[in-house]
Amino acid sequence: PNGWLTARETQTFCKLAPPCQQLLDQAQLKLGLSHRAYHRILRVALSIADLAEAAKIDINHLSEAIGYRRLDRKL
Repeated sequence: PNGWLTARETQTFCKLAPPCQQLLDQAQLKLGLSHRAYHRILRVALSIADLAEAAKIDINHLSEAIGYRRLDRKL
């Protein structure tokens, strides 16, 4: 399961295109994400991409994962 990936494995399996990387970097700054939260978002985005049967994480998958993180922080 994606939730069991280590930080190193997450970096290996969650290669992002430059626009996706920029979005995640902006979210990290704006939301004050820790490294743990950063990797958690990547793992959630990978799961979303898997459910969509996508070969890689795209901006929509990443945006959805960031949205879930924002909801989690409000609760």
